[in-house]
Amino acid sequence: MQPFTTLRAIAAPYFEADIDTDKIIPHRYLRKPLSAGYRNFLFYNERFTPEGTVKPDFVLHRPPYDRAQVLVAGRNFGGGSTREGAVYALADFGFRALIAPSFGDIFHANCLQNGVLPVVLPDAVIAGLAKHLVEQPGAEVTIDLPGQEVTMPDGSRHRFELDPVRKDQLLRGLDDIGITLTDAGLIEAFEAQYHRRLHWLGNGRT
Repeated sequence: MQPFTTLRAIAAPYFEADIDTDKIIPHRYLRKPLSAGYRNFLFYNERFTPEGTVKPDFVLHRPPYDRAQVLVAGRNFGGGSTREGAVYALADFGFRALIAPSFGDIFHANCLQNGVLPVVLPDAVIAGLAKHLVEQPGAEVTIDLPGQEVTMPDGSRHRFELDPVRKDQLLRGLDDIGITLTDAGLIEAFEAQYHRRLHWLGNGRT
């Protein structure tokens, strides 16, 4: 996945509480392969009519929000089911970071596994940011992951917390499998030594 260091980008306001993963991507689209373009299914019921017609008033259809890489959301964003497709859809749409007062626990973990930074800030701070974004479309925020700080459009700065291990993974652009593969040489050396010592096991290869 792409490393995350510092991002300065347009932010889009979607300041509603309890947006669950079924609203982020309806379950009927989870059977589709990633090659279908999960961006097409993001907030599908909010963005399109039952007949598939675009709802032009939806925030992500309106310029300049349609170029946003940061989504500013309400409390408990991504609650509900464990579907990883919700993060796939957000990432495929172009979102690199989400800012909310809180996230669903599993959704939060899925974000970190897929290179999307979930930033938790106080309710009042995010409510103020969302209001600013509505009043000044195209306003940008800067997210400094090494410094764990968000700079708002008005210049105010707010620190956020993140597990050091997950922070390191994002900075390096590595998921859990990627982290494991950084020790591939050590793993191979162990396996070779193990099978030399216990040769009667065979090498486990066909």
